[in-house]
Amino acid sequence: MATTDRQATTLALAHALSAAERGLAVIPLSRSKLPALRSPHRDDPAPSPCHGACGRPGHGVYDASSDPDRIRELFAAAPRATGYGIACGLPPDHLIGLDLDVKTGTDSTAALRELALRHLFTIPPTVVVVTPSGGRHLWLSGPPEVVVPNSAGRLAPGIDIRGAGGYLVGPGSRTDQGVYAAAPGTAHLAPAPCPRSLLRLLLPPPRAHHLAPTAAGGHGQGLVQFVLAAHEGQRNTRLFWAACRAYEDGIGPALVDPLVVAALGTGLSEREARATIASAARMTGHRP
Repeated sequence: MATTDRQATTLALAHALSAAERGLAVIPLSRSKLPALRSPHRDDPAPSPCHGACGRPGHGVYDASSDPDRIRELFAAAPRATGYGIACGLPPDHLIGLDLDVKTGTDSTAALRELALRHLFTIPPTVVVVTPSGGRHLWLSGPPEVVVPNSAGRLAPGIDIRGAGGYLVGPGSRTDQGVYAAAPGTAHLAPAPCPRSLLRLLLPPPRAHHLAPTAAGGHGQGLVQFVLAAHEGQRNTRLFWAACRAYEDGIGPALVDPLVVAALGTGLSEREARATIASAARMTGHRP
């Protein structure tokens, strides 16, 4: 059994290094699909998340790296690893994972097809990983200025989203349920760009606000307030979402400067803010 586990670890490391050659950041996983390295803070009286700032491994997806030497170090510290996870939301692909489950009693493939018909998008040819249960992971790439959150069942029953701070089990990983494998004909593909209308569905909905009139109307003030309410880690996402709504509603040009001012108030630079708004304009079919 020990020999088998060592072989599985060696194979997982080989697959992880292959993924790293494509620029993907990886971590070792156990057979349970959880990070294989235990937290160095597990015995702290009052542990606080440092996300790897302490310099020690064991911070889950925050350990993810595409550096071969670092990956070997992580696997050397995790001799029972039998798989690897691929971090989402990081350069160069800013990976977004659509996890189509089959264990919930719902037809997630049909649900995605219905969403595509309703919102007029098509999933382009991309990497597809088949799970041991018969589900599928679809790999898509997102714009660098957009932070897609993780979610479970919010898009549709049986469809989970792996975004920033999440990870996908890499093909070739061995788990208690079986082996993850790339679907035939997809392993050589790069993650396809996420369709614009699907990307908008993946972003968080705005909170309700008490609106005050502005030059762009009450709706415009609501979008500005939505950006102002952003916390660190969601500033670009909220700005991008608000700018998309503004352009779709015909008030984009009038709202550019108010949105920039709001973004500056959250800590973004003017350059970052204008680049994000320009990206939203292009995505909604307008000229920045």
